[in-house]
Amino acid sequence: MADDRCDLLCLDLPRAEAIRQHLDLDLAAAAAARAKALADPTRSLIALALRDGEELCVCDLAWITERAENLVGHHLRALRGAGLASSRREHKIVFYALTDAGRQLLDAHLELAEVTP
Repeated sequence: MADDRCDLLCLDLPRAEAIRQHLDLDLAAAAAARAKALADPTRSLIALALRDGEELCVCDLAWITERAENLVGHHLRALRGAGLASSRREHKIVFYALTDAGRQLLDAHLELAEVTP
């Protein structure tokens, strides 16, 4: 079994410190939160439906994805909270759509998912 650690301490301190000083922890956390929002298969399915349907209500999304409305609503809140979906109310109906960031992230994930290792 391969060991994933160095056998010797070979730290290139100036290079490592320069890289560490330029890391943005907030950016890393935001990117992880957005990626996590698409990491669930149901949320990815909902995002795909929104990409194809552009703007859909919870009832439509529940029918399309064959999931319960309350489950779809839960996942839409997660997508919206991550900035990947937006919502608007029209009388008693709430419509959802992917944001530009949501569409770009979904497209990037799909492109990478189609590549075979």
